[in-house]
Amino acid sequence: MQRIFHTPEGVRDIYNGECSRKLDIQKRIQEVFRSYGYQNIETPTFEYFEVFSNEVGTIPSRELYKFFDREGDTLVLRPDFTPSVSRACATYFSPDKEVVSLCYTGNTFINNSSFRGRLKETTQMGVERYGDESADADAELLAMTVECLKASGLSDFQVSVGQVDYFKSLLEEAGLDEEEQESLRSLISQKNYFGVEDLVKEKKISEELSEVFMELPHLFGSSEVLAKARELTSNENALKAVARLEEIYEILKIYGYEKYISFDFGMLSKYRYYTGIIFQAYTYGTGEPLIKGGRYNALMKHFGKPAAAIGFAIVVDSLMAALSRQKISIGEEEEIIVITYSRENRREAVEQAQKLRCEGRSVALRLEKEAQA
Repeated sequence: MQRIFHTPEGVRDIYNGECSRKLDIQKRIQEVFRSYGYQNIETPTFEYFEVFSNEVGTIPSRELYKFFDREGDTLVLRPDFTPSVSRACATYFSPDKEVVSLCYTGNTFINNSSFRGRLKETTQMGVERYGDESADADAELLAMTVECLKASGLSDFQVSVGQVDYFKSLLEEAGLDEEEQESLRSLISQKNYFGVEDLVKEKKISEELSEVFMELPHLFGSSEVLAKARELTSNENALKAVARLEEIYEILKIYGYEKYISFDFGMLSKYRYYTGIIFQAYTYGTGEPLIKGGRYNALMKHFGKPAAAIGFAIVVDSLMAALSRQKISIGEEEEIIVITYSRENRREAVEQAQKLRCEGRSVALRLEKEAQA
């Protein structure tokens, strides 16, 4: 039987300088989390299937790595940290009584297509904030998003912010069934203007609503977009969603990060647990977002402790790819001092190595090959 020693499709080894750079980037991002008062949490690599079930609105079942334990219960490798951390928060904290700020680092696993070299195992770092439904919390996470990217070495990037409640308010008014809603969501997310136009005409949606839905794929840009979104509708809840974005933008001006922020009302995640703002961070050199996040006030109810919540996740592998393509170097690789010794001068070599290590140097001891025989 042929023995296979290469990695499976969708996963890879990380070693030497790349591994050192990855650890350095993670350290820099972790320092941002710490500076905002977030506490570390570790959750299991695999959980019960119910944590990521369709009711939660996370990854489709077919893209989960599933297996069984000895009792016959279905387990899955985590595809997403938010449900895992939310489950842990509901178990060990009281987000309904106090604000809980948690951060994490670990790998996620999605059994998707490896089209265009997409990885099935990726490292993510992120934060989750529970028990705070304020616009200030939204603005804080957007500010942290900017600071994490700056800490990684990037300077040319944009954080695009959407509002799920704006779209949901219009959907309720339109009275579409679940399948039609999903079709419309997909078309708008893909910026498929003609597809949206065909769908709203087919369903005989009112003229005012039709105009808004057809505008959504184009409704992105700087803060002027907020005024346009307000003009398009008289829906009370949709207007509240716009007002929320306006308040968040004013708070970001205090942080001094408004130049990194743009708005996109056509940004609609496939994760159904999002309820308020939703955001993604982009830079040139990669077509995938480096950071994804948003508000999910309904998720904690699934775990028995209803509470407001917001968070984001950084895809470290995508961030590293962007830094590489932009030729941005982070930190210098530490020099390793190699001391070769024989059995006769072993004491001197070990003592010298220990002295250098106490000084913070990296030292590798190598016994001469002749002495190893």
